Amino acid sequence: MKNKLKTNKTKMKTYHIVLIVIIVMAMGVIISTLTDTSTYSNFGDAGKYPGKEFHIIGKLSKDKPIVYDSKVDANRFTFFMSDEKGLIKQVVYKGTKPQDFEKSEQVVVMGKMEGETFKASSLLLKCPSKYNNNKKPESFGSKEFTKVKS
Repeated sequence: MKNKLKTNKTKMKTYHIVLIVIIVMAMGVIISTLTDTSTYSNFGDAGKYPGKEFHIIGKLSKDKPIVYDSKVDANRFTFFMSDEKGLIKQVVYKGTKPQDFEKSEQVVVMGKMEGETFKASSLLLKCPSKYNNNKKPESFGSKEFTKVKS
């Protein structure tokens, strides 16, 4: 009888320990996702919170200089970008200049404001579509396409 009681207590302790470990892990995951969330914003908001990481969507300011010299520093690329509110800031990206950067329609930078400069840790480009509705093929091999009336 005593052996059976000890076995039940041991099973109960193991069950409680496993349950506590699962709860602690779940709380850790929840806390880590809440504290490390980045926000889509603009340069004005990023300037108010210099230590916080932001995602900023904007357009390349083509009338301002784009500087990349791989001979001087292959991992430094600077350009100017206007955010959704029209505020223009210099962006410094630690990385190489993406191919066809000047052709991009939209730029998304991720990083932090440092003074008047946005230090980007990564960037994404939205390039113009390669597909034009006016240039749809009429046929492909033996298959023919018909136009749909709108």
